[in-house]
Amino acid sequence: MSEPNVPPPPSYTPPPPPTGSTPPPGAASPNRSLMLVLSYLGILAVIPFAIEKNDPEVQWHAKHGIVLFVAEVILGFILGILTHIPIFGCLAALLIPFYLLAWVIFHVILIIKAVNGQRVIIPGVTQYVDRF
Repeated sequence: MSEPNVPPPPSYTPPPPPTGSTPPPGAASPNRSLMLVLSYLGILAVIPFAIEKNDPEVQWHAKHGIVLFVAEVILGFILGILTHIPIFGCLAALLIPFYLLAWVIFHVILIIKAVNGQRVIIPGVTQYVDRF
C-alpha cells in the first residue's frame, strides 16, 4: 500500500511592520525630505518642529527656520518703517524687491543644503538656535 497524498504544511510568513508607527529615536523618518523643505518655508517650519520630535537633524533645521522667519519678519518691519521716512523712503522702497529676491535665493540654498544632509552656519542666528 502506498501512503495517501498529504499536502505539505502551510508556511508562515510574519506580517509586515505597521506603516503608521513612529521610527525609533535617531532613525530617519520616511518623510524626512519633506520636513526639511518645510523647515525653511517661513511659518511652516512649525510643522516639522512639532511632528518630528525623534529626528535631531529635522529639529535643528526646523529651529533654524523658525529663527530665520522671525528675523525675516523683523527686517521686513524695519524696512517698512523706513519707507515712511521722507529721506530714506525712496531708497527703502527700491530695496524691497532686492530684499525679497535675496531671501528667496537664500531659502532655496538652505533647502538644497538641508536635503543633501548639510547645515549652513549663519553667525548670530546659529548660536541663538543652539541655545534651545
